[in-house]
Amino acid sequence: MGVLQKYLLLTIVLLISTSGAKSYENFNAAIYARVYEVRQMDDLQWLQERFDIMSKHIKVDKIYLETHRDMVVVEQSTLDKVKRFFHDRGIKTSGGITITVSERNRFETYCYSNPEHRRKLREVVEFTARNFDEVILDDFFFTNCKCQLCIQNKGERSWTDFRLQLLTDAAQELILTPARNVNPNVHVVIKYPNWYEHFQGLGFNLDTGPKLFDGLYTGTETRDPSSNQHLQAYLGYLLFRYLENLKPGGNRGGWVDSGGMMYADRYAEQLWLTLFAKAPEQTFFDFRQLSRPIDNRLRGDWQDLGSSLDFDAMMAPAKSADGSLSNEATLALLGGYALEQVDQFLGELGHPVGIKSYKPYHSVGEDFLQTYFGMIGIPMYLVPEFPDDANMIILTEQAMFDPDLLEKMKKQLMDGKNVLITSGLLRLLQDKGLDEIVELRYTDRKALVKQFRSGWGPFAEAHAEMLIPQIQYLTNDSWEEISAFDETNGWPMLHSAGYAKGTLYVLTIPESFTDLYNLPDAVLNRIRHTVSADMPVRLEGPAQICLFIYDNNTFIVESFLHDSAEVSIITKKNIEHLKDIVSGIVLAGDVRMGFGGRETDEKQFKMTLKPHSYRVFRIE
Repeated sequence: MGVLQKYLLLTIVLLISTSGAKSYENFNAAIYARVYEVRQMDDLQWLQERFDIMSKHIKVDKIYLETHRDMVVVEQSTLDKVKRFFHDRGIKTSGGITITVSERNRFETYCYSNPEHRRKLREVVEFTARNFDEVILDDFFFTNCKCQLCIQNKGERSWTDFRLQLLTDAAQELILTPARNVNPNVHVVIKYPNWYEHFQGLGFNLDTGPKLFDGLYTGTETRDPSSNQHLQAYLGYLLFRYLENLKPGGNRGGWVDSGGMMYADRYAEQLWLTLFAKAPEQTFFDFRQLSRPIDNRLRGDWQDLGSSLDFDAMMAPAKSADGSLSNEATLALLGGYALEQVDQFLGELGHPVGIKSYKPYHSVGEDFLQTYFGMIGIPMYLVPEFPDDANMIILTEQAMFDPDLLEKMKKQLMDGKNVLITSGLLRLLQDKGLDEIVELRYTDRKALVKQFRSGWGPFAEAHAEMLIPQIQYLTNDSWEEISAFDETNGWPMLHSAGYAKGTLYVLTIPESFTDLYNLPDAVLNRIRHTVSADMPVRLEGPAQICLFIYDNNTFIVESFLHDSAEVSIITKKNIEHLKDIVSGIVLAGDVRMGFGGRETDEKQFKMTLKPHSYRVFRIE
C-alpha cells in the first residue's frame, strides 16, 4: 500500500471515529453546560464518563459551553481542551453567557448603571466571541437593580420605561458591538425566559431586541403548572410561536429544564410541545441536570392506563438482569426517549396555524390568559401586530395598549369579520367608546355560579362553583349565547352583538382563570365552535386537552388529564376519515344531525384519549 493510500485510509478511519451520532431527522439536539460544569470538564475523564451516557440516548449535535455566570469565568486552557474534546467527536460548540452576579440571590443581575459591571460584561463578551462564532445569552439579560445609581438615572420615568431603554443601549454598547469587533462572524442569540408577560418590567425589549440580535431562543420550560409562575403547559407551544412571529425565521430553538418536575411525563411534555411548535433545535438545560437519576418515584399513577410516555419501555435500557437500575437511568434517557418518539412524525406536519390573538409590545393584562385558552382546546396564535387578515380574532386586556384599538376593531367588524373580546377588555373599553358598537357594562358585582345553559339547550353543571363578573346589557340589542346561573338569575357567559357585517363577542372570564377548566363540556364546545369557523377541525370534550393544527391538513390532540377522556374531532361533512399518522389506524366519522333530524354540514369523529397522551392525525 502506497503512502497516498495509507493517508486516505487513515483519513477515512479518523472521520468514522470522530463523527457524532446520527442527527434527528427533523431538528437538532443541543446541551447547555453551565460554567461550573465547564470548569469540571477540565478533567476529561469526568467529562467522558458523563457525556458517554448522555450521547448514548440523545443524538447530540451541539454543546453550549458557558463562559460566565455569577462572576465566575472559565479558564482559556480549559475551554480549549473541552472544545477539542467535542470537536473530535463531530459535535459543534457554541458559547453561552449568563449575566448574573449571584443567581442564588434572587437572580441578582448585573447593574447596567454600574461602570464596573459594564466593564466586566464587555470583557466577558469579547472573551466569548473570540472563542465561538455563535454566542447565546441565557435568559438573564434583564435587570432587577434598584440601586442609588439606577434610581438617579431613572429620574421621573417608570421602571419599565427606564429599563427598556437601558437594556436596548446595553445590547448595542456592551454586547453586540464588542462581540462583532473581535469576531465579525459571530452570531449573538438572546434567549428569552418563559415569563413573557412581564418582560418589559425587567428590561427585555421585544420591540428592539429581535431586530438587534442575530437570533432568538425560547424558554419553553413550563415545569409544574401549579407553580407561582402560572405556567400552563400550553405556554411551551404558544411562546415559541409568538417569538417566531417577532422575528420570522429567527427563532433558533426551544429550551427545557427539569425545574419543578413532579413526574416524568411533565418533562417529556415540555420537549414535545417545543417540537410540536416546529422548533429547529431542542436544547437541554443543563449538562448537570441530564445526569439526574430517575426511578419509579417519577412515574405517574396514570402510567398503567397508557400515557404517551411508556415508562417501562423507556426504563428498559437502564435495567440490569436482576431488575436493578444502572447508571444510565438519568434524565438523558428520558429526554432521548421523548425526542425519538416525536421525530417519527414531525416531518409529516406543516406550518402551525391557529386563532390569532393580539399582544402589543410591552403589554400586560389578564396575564398568560391565552395559555389557559390553549388548555381548553382553542388553538392559539399570538401575534405582535393587529391581525386584520383574520376572520376571527381574540382580544384580551393586553390589546388595550394599542391606542387605536377601537378603530381597528370597528374596521374589522365593518369588513364582515368577527372579534371576541374578554370581559376584562370590556371593562377597559366601556368608557372609551365601545358603546359605539354595543352598550354593555362590566359591573363591580359578582355572581357565584355553577349551572350553565347554551341557548335554549339543556342545563349543564360545572365541576365547581365559580365567581364571574356580572355584565349588563340592553335586552334585544345584544344576545346571551351562553348563560351562567346564580339561583334564578342568569348572567352572560358568552355574549354577542351584531355591528355592520360582523359580530362582536364577549367572553366572561371567571375571577380565577383555572375555573375555565371547570366549565361543562357543552359550554366549552360552544365557545370552541364560536371561534373556530376558519379552522379545519375543532375539539369537543373536557378542558386540559389541547389541539395543535397545521396548514397541511394535519393536527395533534393532546391530553394533560390524569384520566382517560372521551373527545370528538369535528370536521366538515366532506371529510372521508382521519388517519393516525403514527399507528396507521383510520377513524370513520358520522354526519351530525341537527334540528328536526336534518343532516348538518359537519362530521364527528369520536375517540378515547389516554391520560398524558397525544395522537397525530391527517385529515383525508
